[in-house]
Amino acid sequence: MIPAPSLRSALARSCAALCALGLLATAGRAQIAPAAPLPDLAALKTALTLTEAQAAQIAPVLDAQARAAADFAAAQSQASTAINSANTRIAALLNDAQKPQFATLTAAGARGGRGGGRGNAAPMSDADKSEIARLADFPEWKAGSGDGNFSIGPDYAPAPEQTPRADVPKGRVVSFTLNAADSKFFPDTGKRGASATRNVTVYIPAQYVAGKPAPVIVSCDAYGARNNQLPTILDNMIADKRLPAMIAVMIANGGGDGPGSERGLEYDTVWGKYAEFVEAEILPKVEKDYGVMITKDPDGRMTLGGSSGGSAAFNMAWFHPELYHRSLIYSGTFVNQQAGPDTPHGAWSLHETIVPNSPVKPLRLWLHVSQNDNSSTAPSTGFHNWVLANLRMADVLKAKGYHYELVYAKNAGHTDGKVISQTYPQALEWVWQGYQPVTK
Repeated sequence: MIPAPSLRSALARSCAALCALGLLATAGRAQIAPAAPLPDLAALKTALTLTEAQAAQIAPVLDAQARAAADFAAAQSQASTAINSANTRIAALLNDAQKPQFATLTAAGARGGRGGGRGNAAPMSDADKSEIARLADFPEWKAGSGDGNFSIGPDYAPAPEQTPRADVPKGRVVSFTLNAADSKFFPDTGKRGASATRNVTVYIPAQYVAGKPAPVIVSCDAYGARNNQLPTILDNMIADKRLPAMIAVMIANGGGDGPGSERGLEYDTVWGKYAEFVEAEILPKVEKDYGVMITKDPDGRMTLGGSSGGSAAFNMAWFHPELYHRSLIYSGTFVNQQAGPDTPHGAWSLHETIVPNSPVKPLRLWLHVSQNDNSSTAPSTGFHNWVLANLRMADVLKAKGYHYELVYAKNAGHTDGKVISQTYPQALEWVWQGYQPVTK
């Protein structure tokens, strides 16, 4: 069958873009492959026992490397966005029989996204392929599913809870801006692609009782703030008594993306510092400015995020279980984005060594990963395959006896909007299962 003119045109443009990207990638490899960004100066001084004179000479070079890494990550992100946009436009022109074939083609190409699934230096091993093949046999995810691994797709529909209803009370949505220069935790305005300001959106349910501590969701990357997605879901589910009346604090990242960026520092570093920043500089301002009380009970606190924001959401609960017991994560970046002296493989170290070798913590975790997630055909030896990373995270959580769900989304990509749109309410309901407010 000869494609229609509009389809031929779209295919031609997509092929031209992919060829150009391929030539650029080939040219880059012919010169020199980008090295992994170094840690910050303080970590470098400790690792190498630098003298002050050496540190002073290295500091400007390190800043230049960080800027270059941020530029490289931004270019990768733009290319990935262009490719995904082209694929979406092509898929819209195909019939029902052609769409699965096209999905197979795009999966084989593997979205490079932040880690280069496209043009991997080495193929996946048979063991890696066998490991990923397990995902296809996961049972269907349904309401009431317990702990374990599940799947959804290949087709998706928005959950009805995202539609505003006239019969439910509407919560208050407010926002404020923080100046990065005023932060004691992340003050490096102008460095690593950092933004001078950070926006915070707050949802306060209509059912909030003044003077009474409320449960809270803390969202990385301000997940759920766009188009009032999370506030609308909460309005509906709180009114239906499917969720407790809770506050949501949706916090923008510090700017940039990828290794060497401010967002990368905050989210991809395997540490508890981001949770400490939120506790010291965000939540007290929310309470003071809007006259609310946020519970100190960790069982009434949830973290939320996707991609690097997802690994940050995990880190918040993992390193500070006295603050958070619940996490909801889309396409968690449990890969090597930000290595450190104690985490040579970055967040890959979480499921590789940290979680398996640590005592069980009182956490309840909902995870998602997609069939065509970032670097889905990359070998595990590169520590940069999102699908393998999330599957291995699920495996170690299961082995340790955690309450968790992993939902594998067929025919979907990295933090795929259609997946989020369908799963958000049911995932929230699962994460908050068993919550009982502290009454004393």
